[in-house]
Amino acid sequence: MQLTLEQLAGMIDQTLLKPYVSNQDLRLHCEEAAAHHFKTVAINNAVVPYCSRILEGSGVLCDAAVSFPLGQCTVETKVFETIDVIAKGAGEVDYVVNLVEVKNQNWAYVEDEMRRIVEACSQRGVTSKVIFENCYLTDDEKKKLCEIALRVKPAFIKTSTGFGTGGATLEDVRLMKSCVGDAIRIKAAGGVRTAGQALAMIEAGAGRIGTSQGVQILEQYRSLLAK
Repeated sequence: MQLTLEQLAGMIDQTLLKPYVSNQDLRLHCEEAAAHHFKTVAINNAVVPYCSRILEGSGVLCDAAVSFPLGQCTVETKVFETIDVIAKGAGEVDYVVNLVEVKNQNWAYVEDEMRRIVEACSQRGVTSKVIFENCYLTDDEKKKLCEIALRVKPAFIKTSTGFGTGGATLEDVRLMKSCVGDAIRIKAAGGVRTAGQALAMIEAGAGRIGTSQGVQILEQYRSLLAK
């Protein structure tokens, strides 16, 4: 089934996570997201109150990045950060797993962290996404995280922060999809810059695309539909 332009727009988290942006940059980012009917704007926590005011009534949510981009906060800090940013206007939360504990194969820790953050989100009616940061993981580690996610049930598992040594790959999306099926959705993020790349990720199993190039992707897709 071919996506409509509106359907594709509704699968995009329009991203602005650089730490040196101005309020003017953020306002433009939010206004573009509202004009194109993206699903969310993916932003750092400190600017959520500002962006949520701009987006009020638009239908576009603030997607807050928790423990971003390294994931190296304590569980208690991550949970507090999650609850705090939801209270300040976030409608979705993407958090980074503790990669040190993944490498330690401390799966009980990883599962407890995931469960506590997902519960904090679900209790407040907010979508939760777990960032694996696949560029640093073996396939066995990715599969183990998928197994944990199947028990915990976040709304999404996500390939990457976009700040690591690599971003989303079709191979990783396919691997994650093969592990979780339709039980958990997949977000492909990091390096998705064209309509062709976005459509390939969706075909591979992604249900959401994280990108800073959402406007360009829609323009390219509009041209493809016109042919």
